[in-house]
Amino acid sequence: MSEIPRGRCETHDGNLHHLRYVIDLPHPMVRVWAAVATPEGLPQWLCAADPLEPRLGGAVTLRWLNGDTEVSGTVTAWDPEYVAEYTVGPPHGRIRFHLEPAGSGGATVLRFTNEVRGTREERLDAMAGWHEHFERLAAALDGDLSDWRSWTPERWQHLRDLYEREDAPWPKWEP
Repeated sequence: MSEIPRGRCETHDGNLHHLRYVIDLPHPMVRVWAAVATPEGLPQWLCAADPLEPRLGGAVTLRWLNGDTEVSGTVTAWDPEYVAEYTVGPPHGRIRFHLEPAGSGGATVLRFTNEVRGTREERLDAMAGWHEHFERLAAALDGDLSDWRSWTPERWQHLRDLYEREDAPWPKWEP
C-alpha cells in the first residue's frame, strides 16, 4: 500500500470495530505528541481541534478539513507526551494515540486505536481514511503540511479498494 503499515481490525458483536495501526516514525516523541495532541498540530494532517482542553474530561471538537464532518466529545485519557484519547460522536467514536520511544535513536512508535460502530462498508471507509491520514502525518512530520483545499478522494479510494480486496472472504477451493 504505502510506507504506512496496513491497519488491522477486530470486530465484536457484529458492528463494533477496533481499528489498529502501529506506525514507526523517525521523529522524537515530543514532536509526534505535538502533532496528535495539540490544536496547532492536528490540522497539519488530520483535522481542526477547537476546543481541545488538554486534560482528562476536557472538551474536544474535531472538524475534518477535507469535508464537513464535525464531532464533539470528551478527552477520555490524557497522559502528557504518551496518551491522548478523544471519545467523540459518530462516525468517529473513540480515537486513541499511544506513543512509545523506539530504541535509542529518538524515534517514536505510534500505537493507534479507533473504536467505532458501523457496517462493514463504514469500517473499510474508516480504515482507508485513517491510513491516508497517517501518510499525511508522516509527511507533516517531515515538513510537508497538508493543503486541505486541494484534497481529492482518489488516494482514499485507492486505499479503500486495497482494504476491500484484503477483506474479501477466501474463495472456495475447488480441486
